[in-house]
Amino acid sequence: MATQEQLLAALAGVTDPNTGKDFVSTKAVRNVHIEGGEVSFDVELGYPAKSQVPALRKALVAAAKGVPGVDNVSVNISTKVIAHSVQRGLQLMPNVKNIIAVASGKGGVGKSTTAANLALALAAEGARVGVLDADIYGPSQPMMLGINRRPESEDGQTMEPLENHGIQVMSIGFLINQDEAMIWRGPMATQALEQLLRQTNWAELDYLIVDMPPGTGDIQLTLSQRVPMTGAVIVTTPQDIALIDARKAVTMFEKVGVPIIGVIENMAVHICSNCGHAEHIFGEGGGRRYAQEKGIPYLGALPLSMDIRVQADSGKPTVVADPDGEAAGIYKSVARQVAVSIAAKAKDFSAKFPTITVSKNT
Repeated sequence: MATQEQLLAALAGVTDPNTGKDFVSTKAVRNVHIEGGEVSFDVELGYPAKSQVPALRKALVAAAKGVPGVDNVSVNISTKVIAHSVQRGLQLMPNVKNIIAVASGKGGVGKSTTAANLALALAAEGARVGVLDADIYGPSQPMMLGINRRPESEDGQTMEPLENHGIQVMSIGFLINQDEAMIWRGPMATQALEQLLRQTNWAELDYLIVDMPPGTGDIQLTLSQRVPMTGAVIVTTPQDIALIDARKAVTMFEKVGVPIIGVIENMAVHICSNCGHAEHIFGEGGGRRYAQEKGIPYLGALPLSMDIRVQADSGKPTVVADPDGEAAGIYKSVARQVAVSIAAKAKDFSAKFPTITVSKNT
């Protein structure tokens, strides 16, 4: 009969393609049970990977069956996303494990489209995901995610998030007319954003994607100081003028203690739909070079594609409109890297410590 040591030694030869580590040393293999030629065990991942489960199971079963005496193998692969550490001095929000800011430092680089597709890609992998549209002056998530209803409130104080394509969404765009301009000064806009964030009844989210407003002014700084963020994703085009502002966004997050998860290069190349000629309209490789210079992970490059624009405008972003297409594959790869990067971060222990109060003895 096979021993547990033999089985674990065999399973240690299977490498997680996302982390480059084996499942045994990372303690992902659990509940090993051996009875004669029957073997069963669990594998718990710290990130959503629904699309990869069949291939992972096949590799683990093959490794286990390579052990003499093993006839049948049962593998249960599950995901458990936990809350990870945020800026010092901030407590996690209830029902939200990880908050990811998607920022650019400037407008017009496809940040909102990237945020929507990133959220949808995480949801497609099995995570519970929400999107907060933090662009008070130019909310675009209602159109991109195909939602034109108003949120309901059961108690008159909090709101229920709206849902579509399997994700929860909140935006100031749900509360105003489409043509109405938000003529608010910074403090008013910041207060409105905090209300949208904290007075929405998010339902047990693994990840909340915050579509940040462009720039690095008062609103952005206040948000990054007050909102408990697990990390930030920076969106840029290869163009030098866009990278100038992306650098500022990185600097802002670094100053307030928000880790940079990585850089996404948007509109990196245009492929002519008639002749197939590839042209780097906004330059080539600027985002990659900046990421290497700063030692920041480079998450990938998205093409300048009419399909991506049309799908976002229609309320069905690329990941749901063409889930098996090349662009959707890139978004899913980026989402997987983001989730794996977060899973490797330190766990949040703030909930383990009691609140300490000092009272005067009488």
